[in-house]
Amino acid sequence: MGDAQEWMTQGDVREPVDLKTDRPHAARVYDVLLGGKTNYPSDRAMAEQVVANVPSARLTALANRSFIHRATRYLAADAGIRQFLDIGTGIPTSPNVHEIAQGVAPDSRVVYVDNDPIVLAHSRALHIGHPEGRTAYIEADAADPDGVLAAGVLHDTLDLSRPVALSMCLLLHWLPVDADPYAVVRRLVGELAPGSCLVITHLARDLDQDGSGGLESDFKASGSQLKARTKDQVARFFDGLTLVEPGIVPPNRWRPEPVVVEVGSADTNTDEYTAPVWAGVAVKDS
Repeated sequence: MGDAQEWMTQGDVREPVDLKTDRPHAARVYDVLLGGKTNYPSDRAMAEQVVANVPSARLTALANRSFIHRATRYLAADAGIRQFLDIGTGIPTSPNVHEIAQGVAPDSRVVYVDNDPIVLAHSRALHIGHPEGRTAYIEADAADPDGVLAAGVLHDTLDLSRPVALSMCLLLHWLPVDADPYAVVRRLVGELAPGSCLVITHLARDLDQDGSGGLESDFKASGSQLKARTKDQVARFFDGLTLVEPGIVPPNRWRPEPVVVEVGSADTNTDEYTAPVWAGVAVKDS
């Protein structure tokens, strides 16, 4: 299947693009909340506004990131998955999915998908995996599953006749209003082999403890569409699949790791905090 590392887009010619740094971008705002540096003044201003309206926003971003790490580790170590398709990957923040997966199984193969030029630029530089495995990047729109599935690099890197872990974390609530997110998920899962897994986190409308519903209006004002969903609505993404215990829960409640507290230190365990996000992992049985 070629060299250990390969970065490709849907086309061979890359035209200069406008990163629109004068207005906030969801991936870059998320980067700010995670403490990253790949962002601009407009993104930092939006992050400040988000935190002002939703004081738990930073904790939520960290809880989501930690869930992705635990879920990936579970899939590689316990479920035996060796192929990962991460759609809506966002700006690389180490450790990334390939670092977690290849830390368990060095031969793991990971394909990242995003359509943000700044994500593409940083992914080429930072998504460098273990030489026994492989990492690749597809520039494609998550709202166009056929485009993702048609990408040559996907089939060069992953064998879809074998189990794949499909990750769509903090993504589906960003799809445009004219896209059917349930149809997108069905189309992608439909191409995966039995034994494959679906990993989702999604902004929760019914866990709005500190006014996180205001995020929708905050981002709408900046030109971005955001649609939170209830637990029942998120559960529909897993129709026909078998949920892994503990089912659909806030990300910090999904198989949390024990917190080691040093004597004299503050307990940073977030068990009492409920992130306004639903998270789940499910298996395709047939």
